[in-house]
Amino acid sequence: MVTLTGEHIRLRALEPEDLDFVYAVENDERIWHVSNTNTPYSRFLIKQYLSNAHQDIFEAKQLRLAICFRDQKKPIGLIDLFEYDPRNHRAGVGILIHEREHRNKGVGAEALALLVSYAFSHLNLHQLYANIDPENEASIRLFTNFGFLRIGVKAQWNLIGGTYRDEALYQLINHQF
Repeated sequence: MVTLTGEHIRLRALEPEDLDFVYAVENDERIWHVSNTNTPYSRFLIKQYLSNAHQDIFEAKQLRLAICFRDQKKPIGLIDLFEYDPRNHRAGVGILIHEREHRNKGVGAEALALLVSYAFSHLNLHQLYANIDPENEASIRLFTNFGFLRIGVKAQWNLIGGTYRDEALYQLINHQF
C-alpha cells in the first residue's frame, strides 16, 4: 500500500474506515460536475469499492489516495491518478480538498507535489494531465504553479446546470524520462 509523507500531510491508501468520508464526497452534489457523477452512490457500493482498494494502479488503472494531516488518520481530501496508461506512460490527475476550511492553505499543493514526485519517480510516467474548468481559478493556479501548461480547450465539453461549459486540458511533461 502506498503512503507518501510530506511536511504537513500524508497521502495514504483508502481504508474500510474511510467509508463515511468517501460516501460524503461521492454524494456531494455540489462537486458532481468535477467528477462527472450523475447519480448518488449507496454505502453498499462504496463499501465494495473500498474492499477492492487494495488493487494496485497496474490492475485498477487508477490510484486514489486519502489526503490526511500527518498526525491524523481522518481524510480531508482525495487525490487520484486516473486513466493510467502504462503503454504511453501517462495518467490524469484529480484532487479534491473536501472541507472548505482546509482549502487555500497549501494542503493541495503539498499533496500534488507528493503525487507528481511519486508518479514520475516510482511509476516512471512521462506525462500527467488535468482537466480543469476554465473558471476554476484555484485549480488553475495550483496546477500551473507545478508547471502544468494549458495545451488546449475542449469547447462546450461538460453540461453543468443546463449550460455547456468548456474544459481546459493542462499537461506536465517529465523531461527526465
